[in-house]
Amino acid sequence: MLSRRDWLLHKRRMAELRYDTMFAPQYDERWGRVDPTHARMVARFLELCGEGAAILDAACGTGKYWEMVLARGCRVVGVDQSAQMLRRATEKFPGVPVRKLALQELDFHREFAGVMCIDAMENIPPEDWPGVLGSFHRALVPGGYLYLTVEQAAPGQVDTAWQEGQRLGLPVVYGEVAHEGGYHYYPPADGVRAWLEEAGFTVIEEASGDGYDHFLARKHSLMGGRTGEG
Repeated sequence: MLSRRDWLLHKRRMAELRYDTMFAPQYDERWGRVDPTHARMVARFLELCGEGAAILDAACGTGKYWEMVLARGCRVVGVDQSAQMLRRATEKFPGVPVRKLALQELDFHREFAGVMCIDAMENIPPEDWPGVLGSFHRALVPGGYLYLTVEQAAPGQVDTAWQEGQRLGLPVVYGEVAHEGGYHYYPPADGVRAWLEEAGFTVIEEASGDGYDHFLARKHSLMGGRTGEG
């Protein structure tokens, strides 16, 4: 049986392949509409960042929110682990710089007034959350803002997935739904708040809607916690 580390690496590679081959060709047509809570929270995030701000869109996909960002007069850099999602983003917004990076590979340092990571953290296993949030923190200037969404599980979904994962002998932890080919992790909201605080953020606004919990947070001027200020 695969170790948990190797199993997660396999899931990560499979996710990249699925986005390149299954989702990128049809993403905008099927999921390109901006839902109302997302639209409101992105607008609030951009208002906090200020006109002309530099924004990092982490796990940007096809640039679904870039029209909103650019209309605000902000500059945006997009990163994603899927080359084909980035290709579609560049076709729509050829002037926006992009880099092929997974969330676990971010290497920016105090370059952005805002970081947004929308509808993507469900792909991150619990052991990687502190490091990813630490990378968001390092990417921000002091006092910068983070907008993060966390997918909500359907009632009973997590319990059912846990039982099925145990039955199949998978190296799962509670909260993971990973027995049907893909991978999603659904952390409790209290756990997300604790991780954000440990990574050096103060949550300033929350919302629930469109199947997600939404968090707006601000970077502390000095970072605590184990992830360290790079």
